[in-house]
Amino acid sequence: MSEWVDFSRWPDCKEMERPGIVFEVANAEDLRMLTPCAVQFQVPLDWKSGPMRFRPVAQSRPQHSSPIPAPRERK
Repeated sequence: MSEWVDFSRWPDCKEMERPGIVFEVANAEDLRMLTPCAVQFQVPLDWKSGPMRFRPVAQSRPQHSSPIPAPRERK
């Protein structure tokens, strides 16, 4: 993982964007979220403090879900 960057530099995330990269954002309570680069960062409702730092991280690969079960026969 890369080094943390002060959130005052969030507008620079556009320069850090790459395919397969998202941004991990953390606040003072060390609550974290993953997000793409967006000019207007939306603070989650459960955060009591604003974002403090961010870093680019590799986006996790999608996981396949279990197949949908066949419909049940009606009697």
